[in-house]
Amino acid sequence: MKTITTTAELADACKKCAEHPYVTVDTEFLRETTYWPKLCLIQMASPDDAFLIDPLAEGLDLAPFFELMADENVTKVFHAGRQDIEIIYHMGNLIPSPMFDSQVAAMVCGFGDSISYDQLVQRLTGTRLDKSHRYTDWSRRPLTEKQLTYALADVTHLRDVYHALHANLDEQNRSEWVQEEMKILTSPDTYYTAPVNAWKRMKLRIRKPREFAALKMLAAWRESEAQSRDVPRNRILKDEAIFELAIHQPKTPEALTALRSISKGYERSKAGQDLLQLMHEVADIPATELPDVPKGKNQPEGSGAAVDLMKVLLKLVSERHGVAAKVIATVDDLEKIACDDDADVAALKGWRKELFGQYALRIKRGEMALRLEGKRVGTIECDPPELPAQSKNGKRSGKSRKAKQPETSS
Repeated sequence: MKTITTTAELADACKKCAEHPYVTVDTEFLRETTYWPKLCLIQMASPDDAFLIDPLAEGLDLAPFFELMADENVTKVFHAGRQDIEIIYHMGNLIPSPMFDSQVAAMVCGFGDSISYDQLVQRLTGTRLDKSHRYTDWSRRPLTEKQLTYALADVTHLRDVYHALHANLDEQNRSEWVQEEMKILTSPDTYYTAPVNAWKRMKLRIRKPREFAALKMLAAWRESEAQSRDVPRNRILKDEAIFELAIHQPKTPEALTALRSISKGYERSKAGQDLLQLMHEVADIPATELPDVPKGKNQPEGSGAAVDLMKVLLKLVSERHGVAAKVIATVDDLEKIACDDDADVAALKGWRKELFGQYALRIKRGEMALRLEGKRVGTIECDPPELPAQSKNGKRSGKSRKAKQPETSS
């Protein structure tokens, strides 16, 4: 099986792919010892051809590939393409456009949350894929015929998956739903963490403003170091060490090395000196300029029960309409809806509101109830309770609520 190793061969392959309405794309990479993924192999297929590209080949220029990724006349089809797109964004400074992700489409079409590629291929085509080379070291050369065959299958079968999902979406009028879900994958913010925002990746375990200021500065320093040296964040400094530094804020080499999470001798390194300098800068911040510590979620009393009810409703709607629950609403959405009828969440907008959001609000207000229908959960509409009627003996008798089948009932 021939692999493309020259720029001329790559340009010819990309030219052929550009003659078609779509191209399927996948990559093999390593990132265990690096911050940025190390690209080791590119697979792509048009309706007529399939190609393997060796980005590690000496002298190979990937410019033709990046031009194809930017070609607005060719749809780029990925499966769970976030990391593939991250590589293209980092190396080519672009996000493929237009783009289609079969995992996202599969969730919209009712194949569950985050279905794997081999499961999707089997369900749509009946083909069982060999996944024995999933953990291959793709940086080794030469790659075997079995490894190359395995890699190529990731894009050749994706053609059939793409056709099947595309037809399913058209039939159900859900193509626009997929485009809405693709906004995260097409945003540059998804693939780059600005050092100033690195603290947001961490679970806050601090309470004081100066500790929070230290945490932000330490996280930003670590992110910058990891990016510039191309090593994983934890190779620079572990989360545990950042929290300990933020709380104790050592300002001398002796205080730094006394921390449990800092190894002996670290205080003599350049990194150790950088940390001490940061701690002095934190100490010099005027109290009036310290950042406010983000507050945790304070849910109103009773909102937890409302969220629980909405989770049941979400499962019901998901199963009834064949859409993955997490595409319709997240737990964060439900928590915000429980606190605010006008919450600015996706679940209360567009097709999600029509499918789920409007009914979530009615469940919350008591205008709709859940009930068991055999072994399944169903819903009933609830009229407002009426005043008790006057009985013959002068006592008032209660009047039960009326119930009718809601629009969401099957």
